[in-house]
Amino acid sequence: MIKSKHKTLIILKICVLVLILGCSNDDYVDPLPFNQGVYEEGEELLTGQLTIKSQSINAFGRAIPGLSNEDQIIFGIGNSLFNQAWVSAPASTTARDGLGPTFNSRACSSCHSRDGRGMPLIGQSELGSTGFLMRVSLPGSDPNGGPNPLPNYGTQIQDRANSGILSEAKVRVRYEIIEGEYSDGGIYNLRKPIYEFFDEQFGSLTGVLTSPRVGTQTIGMGLIDALDDASILANADKNDVDGDGISGKPNIVWDAKENTLKLGKYGWKANQPTLELQVAGAFHGDMGLTTSIFQENDCPSVQQNCISAPNGGEPEVTDLQLSRVLFYQRTLGVPIRRNFQDQNVLNGKVLFNNLQCISCHKTNFVAGSSPATPLIEGVTFSPYSDFLLHDMGDALADNRPDFDANGKEWRTQPLWGIGLIETVNNHTFFLHDGRARNIEEAILWHGGEAENSVTQFKNLPKEQREQLIAFINSL
Repeated sequence: MIKSKHKTLIILKICVLVLILGCSNDDYVDPLPFNQGVYEEGEELLTGQLTIKSQSINAFGRAIPGLSNEDQIIFGIGNSLFNQAWVSAPASTTARDGLGPTFNSRACSSCHSRDGRGMPLIGQSELGSTGFLMRVSLPGSDPNGGPNPLPNYGTQIQDRANSGILSEAKVRVRYEIIEGEYSDGGIYNLRKPIYEFFDEQFGSLTGVLTSPRVGTQTIGMGLIDALDDASILANADKNDVDGDGISGKPNIVWDAKENTLKLGKYGWKANQPTLELQVAGAFHGDMGLTTSIFQENDCPSVQQNCISAPNGGEPEVTDLQLSRVLFYQRTLGVPIRRNFQDQNVLNGKVLFNNLQCISCHKTNFVAGSSPATPLIEGVTFSPYSDFLLHDMGDALADNRPDFDANGKEWRTQPLWGIGLIETVNNHTFFLHDGRARNIEEAILWHGGEAENSVTQFKNLPKEQREQLIAFINSL
């Protein structure tokens, strides 16, 4: 028994000695607390060396660094064209006439103020002044597989018109409040928009397929334009073969310039394949301006005053003007992240990954060649999007198909710059129609493939919910 006591004492002394030596070892590192994130060198630079070091009200409107003096001049011209208000024809200012005959806005910047995000429809108001518009169609598809246009209206309601021309219709909205509760007892409220047409000039719009849209920020467009199809398709998993519950799907859409089907990249439903078509389509649909791609005014046959209205040239936006706006859009930079070393933000990054948000909002793409500048080629960038379609559930469904996108599917919205929307645009309305009043509500509206992630979010304690939101706000 004495030997046993001596043995025990020796063991205790050895243990104490080990602990003392261990505590004095400079290489000893405490294990990371649960859910504690770590800063990764350079993670604040979402577009590498092309990242803009600005967090000001004009952070979305700056050119990528490194442009030549000549390119900076072209950027400035494109910026001017993006912000100029177009007028109806004929006008003494022939370089900017041709607006309408029907339209939603007079300038690109009306929907993308300071190259940022538009406002949702608040009530009975003019759509074009806020950056909101309403897509419409009939069941079925057009000959190219796109939305089936209404005979008297087309596929977009123009709520404004030139003098002597009838605008097509108006839209108003009311909001139904939906209450919910977190697992810790916290309460949240969501706003469900309910839209109504009025002042329909060319027949009833009751029962047509609708899809409300808000203009998004236009930063980083040139990097997306330089992204090859293979980089996007590599993340596609239409049938969820890997069983993770995420089934990203490409949208194969009509290229109106090349007259062929291509992979869609742009728009809320990824329904445009190139930035050139996205910009030319906005000139045409939103402002009623023709280009060499879309050469006819958007005037259905019943709208005779629209058809007979004078034009501002053929085309109204010249190829040179279009190229300048394209260059401007392709060379707009992405701002640097904020608070990226704050521990709450770093913890939120871990939660973002653990809750599978990263499965759709992806990082680390590599840009291919760009028609704008060689500065873009080879740049690694993190848009926090996979540019694929995902089922977002019944609550967010517009029930309006758009090529291969069904009524529940939306393209993953890039998150870069999201935390600067309030600074740039003085609001925090998110999602395709601006129904979410902040990032928290935007998360809670997710359903479908994101249902499990949202359930986990609701089960987090308040502190961790706030950490996740802080991380998203840092992007």
